[in-house]
Amino acid sequence: MKARTFTLTQIHQRIDERLRLELRKRRPDPAEISRLETMKLRAKRALNRLFARPNPA
Repeated sequence: MKARTFTLTQIHQRIDERLRLELRKRRPDPAEISRLETMKLRAKRALNRLFARPNPA
């Protein structure tokens, strides 16, 4: 696994964990949930762009 892929995967996992913690709160903050979901989607799209590239020989 390339370093960039690994880093983006870690970022995605950390954001996902923060999102789960926010959702478990008694009164989750809708703005924070929206922000975290957006960040998670951006990380996922970046990962998808990396995997969509043809691998150099």
